[in-house]
Amino acid sequence: MQLKHKIVALSLLPMLLAVAVVCLLVLIQNQRLGNQQAQLIEHSILGSKQAELKHYVEMALSTIAPLYESGRDDDETKRQVLALLERINFGSDGYFFVYDRSGKSLMHPRQATLVGKDLWNMTDPHGLPVIQALIRSATEGDGFQRYGWQKPSTGQVAEKLAYVSMLERWGWMLGTGIYLEDVDNAIAQVRHDVSSGIRTTMLAIAIVALIAVLLVFASGLTLNVSEHRLADRRQQQLTQRIITSQEEERSRLSRELHDGISQLLVSIKFKFELAGHELDAGKASAAQTLRQGIERLAGAIGEVRRISHDLHPSLLDTLGLASAIGQLASEFEQRSGLRVTYDNSLGDTRLSDDMNVALFRILQEALTNIERHAGAGQVTIQLTGDPRRVNLRISDDGTGFSPRQAEQSGGIGLRNIRERVEHFGGDFSIASTSAGTVLSVALLLSADVQQPRNEPA
Repeated sequence: MQLKHKIVALSLLPMLLAVAVVCLLVLIQNQRLGNQQAQLIEHSILGSKQAELKHYVEMALSTIAPLYESGRDDDETKRQVLALLERINFGSDGYFFVYDRSGKSLMHPRQATLVGKDLWNMTDPHGLPVIQALIRSATEGDGFQRYGWQKPSTGQVAEKLAYVSMLERWGWMLGTGIYLEDVDNAIAQVRHDVSSGIRTTMLAIAIVALIAVLLVFASGLTLNVSEHRLADRRQQQLTQRIITSQEEERSRLSRELHDGISQLLVSIKFKFELAGHELDAGKASAAQTLRQGIERLAGAIGEVRRISHDLHPSLLDTLGLASAIGQLASEFEQRSGLRVTYDNSLGDTRLSDDMNVALFRILQEALTNIERHAGAGQVTIQLTGDPRRVNLRISDDGTGFSPRQAEQSGGIGLRNIRERVEHFGGDFSIASTSAGTVLSVALLLSADVQQPRNEPA
């Protein structure tokens, strides 16, 4: 897996984990709140229904009060009371019922077949003795009782809440009730609304998470495209720099070959031709001319060696960096006429072949710039090393320059130095004043870098 893919994965995984945790917490919290809300609604509805039933019974008691409180206990008065209660109803399943203490049904407007029957032992589907429980609630409890009863309008057994009161003088139990289907339906509606809210919330979270994931992917894609474009531009710039460096190096070699070796070879050719003519003429100067040609040939051979040495410093392979720098400093001093001081404190620090070549080329670039532009008389080269880094310091007493302007003007020498240093993750600095210039290079050593390679150059 590529690094950018790992970064995207590391960005998405915590976000998806956080989304999952949030969804779980939302689900748990919504379920808890839904249960609490359902319980509150149930208590509220039941409280309202209880108050309603108590009000109905009180209304019925007030209706029959003139007869009950008249003091008459004859059958006719009781019949009138029962007839009056039978006519009172509310809703499709709201009615009053009357039982005596023994469980006998005295009045039931919706189920007339029960009137006159002893229902003391009648139980609901849950095994509750209904009439006994109602009488007990009327005499000992708060008057409220839940039980299962056949609903007149549907013929199905349903949960019912009743409120009953005793007519003590007559030994009657008067009551009414309501079926709890409305309560159950309201609670079911609440739970359905809670479930719908949970689904809506989870859907919203999923949409937000999807949008976030798409944004991350889009950002990653945009970054990838940007990186590719940047890499292409850098590749093009690098390619152009390589081409420019190659062309400049070819131009330098062409100038050196044309201005140096070519001229030497032409003069050698003239000397040998002149010596041949003098030998043919029997002149004594032929030997001197021939010696001059041989000396110039030796100079040409030396120039070829110098150019070959610049192209690839063979001393790096045989003697190492410190000796190669010493040889380079000596040749530079002879060629340029500048005084060169070389201080080698590298010690036992071992460098890779690539780092040796990089430091050698950096020094070559620096010395070339000093020779061409510095106007210096003294050059100091310091090479130091420790287990962690190697340092190369080149200073001169020249007129100085502006490093920023030099790089902005397209100077390839400083740019090459900087790129070589950045390749090894090192530090590069230039301090230049009218009193001289100091170039400092520090390359970090790693465990694998410190071990020299044995591959041929």
